Amino acid sequence: MEAIPVIDLMGGAVVRAQVGDRASYRPLESPLSPTSDPVAVVRGLLTIYPFSTLYVADLDAIERHGDNFPALRRIRAEFPALQMWVDNGAADLAALDALIGADLGIPVIGSESQRDSKLVAQHRGSRRIVLSLDFRGDAFQGPGEILAEPALWPRRIIVMTLARVGSGAGPDLARLAEIRAIARGCEIYAAGGVRDAADLSALKAAGASGALIATALHEGRIVGTDLKTI
Repeated sequence: MEAIPVIDLMGGAVVRAQVGDRASYRPLESPLSPTSDPVAVVRGLLTIYPFSTLYVADLDAIERHGDNFPALRRIRAEFPALQMWVDNGAADLAALDALIGADLGIPVIGSESQRDSKLVAQHRGSRRIVLSLDFRGDAFQGPGEILAEPALWPRRIIVMTLARVGSGAGPDLARLAEIRAIARGCEIYAAGGVRDAADLSALKAAGASGALIATALHEGRIVGTDLKTI
């Protein structure tokens, strides 16, 4: 199972997630980095473990308040071997192609940003993009037809429980099982609530291909030795 560190970008800085309430996010304070500068934070994360993939949420772009392309380019230039999965709220083919053309990483299509299922359907079975199925509580965020038609999905799926992001509430194993049961042939990545090595073991036992992690890394509740054994 792959562990993927997460950074959330807002106003050019890395911010700390608080149960998915983006209005309350503040610049990250972490023992891994002297500042909330994206390059410094990524460098700090890589001192824990030689991660091969980094998930980046461009919250300004998702909220339609600008973007963090300059920060993404800096990360890309500083860590060329690090593959980035980037959610910048792309909701149409032009926006997705712009991200691909910028060579910043693999685009993540977030269900919360979609108006219909057309963009997802254009990439069914693909490994060129990742689909994030976003949930807030029991409510699916996005057009219902995306969730209802697994045949439209690409090969890699994130099960994103937004209310558990930064909460320390533990991963949503029940929802992971529900999605895994219908996502035939897909790789499933869990996001939200991962607290410690025991949660990573539980996700691996549940069939997850990977887990997105942030707070537990900055608080030292998941360390390099934990990641070597998953």
